[in-house]
Amino acid sequence: MNSSVTDQPVDTLNNPSVPETLPVLSLSEIVVFPNTIVPLVVSNEAMVNLVSDALGGDKLIGCFALKPSDGEEANEKEIFKAGTCCQIIKMFRVPDGSVRLLVRGIARIVLSKIERKQPYPIARIKMMQIDRRRPLDLEAMTRTVADRFKHLIEISPHLSEEIRITLNNVSDPEALADLVGSNLNIDIEKKQELLETWRLSERMSKVSVHVNREIKLQELSRKIQNQVEDELDRSQKEYYLREQVKAIRKELGDDEDFSVEISELEEKIESAILPEQTKEVALKELRRLSKMNPAAAEYTVSRTYIDWILALPWNKSTEVEIDIELARNILAEDHYGLQDVKQRILEYLAVRKLRKDVRGPILCLAGPPGVGKTSLGKSIARALGREFVRISLGGMRDEAEIRGHRRTYIGAMPGRILQKLRLAGVNNPVFMLDEIDKMGNDFRGDPSSAMLEVLDPEQNSAFSDHYLEIDFDLSKVLFITTANQVHQIPHPLRDRMEIISLSGYISPEKIAIAKRHLIPRMIEEHGLDTKQISISDSALDKIISEYTREAGLRGLERTIASICRKAAMRITQGDLRPLRVTNRSYRNFLGIPKYGTEKTGLKAGVGLAYGLAWTPVGGEVLAIECSWMPGRERVHLTGHLGEVMRESADIALSYLRSNSAQWGLPIDFIEGKEIHLHVPEGATPKDGPSAGITMAAALASLFTGMPMRNDLAMTGELTLQGNVLPIGGLREKLVAAHRANVQDILLPKDNKPDLEEIPHNIKDKMRFHFVDNIGDALKLALVQKGKAGRKGNRSHTK
Repeated sequence: MNSSVTDQPVDTLNNPSVPETLPVLSLSEIVVFPNTIVPLVVSNEAMVNLVSDALGGDKLIGCFALKPSDGEEANEKEIFKAGTCCQIIKMFRVPDGSVRLLVRGIARIVLSKIERKQPYPIARIKMMQIDRRRPLDLEAMTRTVADRFKHLIEISPHLSEEIRITLNNVSDPEALADLVGSNLNIDIEKKQELLETWRLSERMSKVSVHVNREIKLQELSRKIQNQVEDELDRSQKEYYLREQVKAIRKELGDDEDFSVEISELEEKIESAILPEQTKEVALKELRRLSKMNPAAAEYTVSRTYIDWILALPWNKSTEVEIDIELARNILAEDHYGLQDVKQRILEYLAVRKLRKDVRGPILCLAGPPGVGKTSLGKSIARALGREFVRISLGGMRDEAEIRGHRRTYIGAMPGRILQKLRLAGVNNPVFMLDEIDKMGNDFRGDPSSAMLEVLDPEQNSAFSDHYLEIDFDLSKVLFITTANQVHQIPHPLRDRMEIISLSGYISPEKIAIAKRHLIPRMIEEHGLDTKQISISDSALDKIISEYTREAGLRGLERTIASICRKAAMRITQGDLRPLRVTNRSYRNFLGIPKYGTEKTGLKAGVGLAYGLAWTPVGGEVLAIECSWMPGRERVHLTGHLGEVMRESADIALSYLRSNSAQWGLPIDFIEGKEIHLHVPEGATPKDGPSAGITMAAALASLFTGMPMRNDLAMTGELTLQGNVLPIGGLREKLVAAHRANVQDILLPKDNKPDLEEIPHNIKDKMRFHFVDNIGDALKLALVQKGKAGRKGNRSHTK
């Protein structure tokens, strides 16, 4: 280190507290810093005299550190030229002739020349120039150094609590740098370097480096010491426990059985077809198991973990030759209709036939309850020749149901995904996730977020279960999900699926399915045969229209089961005559119809209009009626309406008020009138924007006095400008209209292309009127004065 400081800037000695000459006290292995109080021991006779003379005068001395050397005499070559002017605070003599001092550092000084050497050195000095600027980065560095040095005090054994107290009372950056530098465990040359650094920011930076280095050294030292102690404790403990286990096993006589069990497990692991990483984990766990006492609770946990690893089908797959025509026949045999779904499955099989390593798609079968979503998954598995597994996600709120529990918990096990794969015995089954739209979340996590890894083809090749903590490949699994309400599936999850919609069945389709599937199955389940009971097509049509009102088939299946039970009762009572259910006798078995037949048409009038609505269980013809009474201007909305439907009513009324002149109404036609708009079946929740034009038509009929046509139903969303926007669920709505014998349907013009997907036996019996504004809709819907009511002037499109 360059100890010369002759190139340092100095000022003249204009500080009255520091004289131009000072006696030089040379110090071995110690550097005194300004702003610090340091104890010193002086035993050299000349230095003792120096101290005595200084006490008789101004008590000021110059403290300079000796350079590392073998010399004992202080001279110009053996001391550093940068030192500290100190004031003697206390002194006392000891019997051996030495003295002990307590000095306080005042200022940094530079030795210019030794003027006298005897009896002790006296030198001419200069004050060291100090850069006392306080930039913003210096303040930040000061705070950092203070915090880090406090941490060093906590972990260092040679720094006392008194230093922390002193540190808390120091706020000046220069004093802080000197205090920290004087207490660092560094060599004499590094401390002298800090003393000679005249720029404060540079000195603080060096102090920060030394503090951080000391912290790292102390932490490393403590870590090494703890490791050594832990290793000694662990070794002694393991030795003691092993000896105890050996003695216990010997006394119980099960030492030989335990060794056999460990050997058998090792043989199973070696012979199993496991991925390399999985095999290493299993063998590591087996080594832990071999050191445990079989009576310990941890032994059962470890043994169960190994059993799970061995039970999962890591590399076992179902190998089948894909036959497209066979698959087509199986799908046609098991399900009637559903052409889009069947075509998509056949396309998937064709791709798999050409390319073996294609990743399985995530199909989502969406539709009302009872349309065959779950049974379709079984048919897909049969067509593919694969195993079929299914889990129901409805009401699931715990993420651990998907990912499993960590082994630290009592009773931990893998998630239901791996549990079902274990039961399937192969890693490429058809896996049905039922009711995926009905998952919830609470304080135990969000299962739908956990499903993202399961259903993402880019991630599920390395699915991680919390219990196993080993990646399992799910990319070979064909996942099929089902849902009733697609919009209730979280968007990130829905984005990974291919949505295939299953609409509700119309009456002819239900009759065909009942004859092919439902009636034969119910006859078999009730112990009957086809000679003992038969149901005619006309009776089925009546049963469907009067006893079931649904998009699916579950209600029809229960009704057929009820007829079969009555047939079984007759047979057990001795009546062996064949049971024939016809359109004349069906009520004898089922009683009074639950629903009135809707073949009689609509009964419209003033203030009463009919709309078409979509529900989770199919379409519905919805009556909307309104009336007014004297009172203050307000609108009542009843019928268990949702927020969107209430807004549609407000929009309809606002449109009529802003276009009152077009319909011959005064501007203040609503003044003094209290309006009540009601949608019957008030116990059933209703919502959605598609009733907008129906509400507008009912209100227009009310205030103009013109009745609604009784052969027309309508649907469409209304805007404030009077535009009619397209709607969804058209198939279900038209099925409901067909069931109610409605012949004229008013639809948004943008829905015209959707008619291509409607069966011909429905749309061929209807007339469709397409509109894009409410004015055209009202001209069609209202019976103009002086015009025929039912067969008035109207255009139609078939």
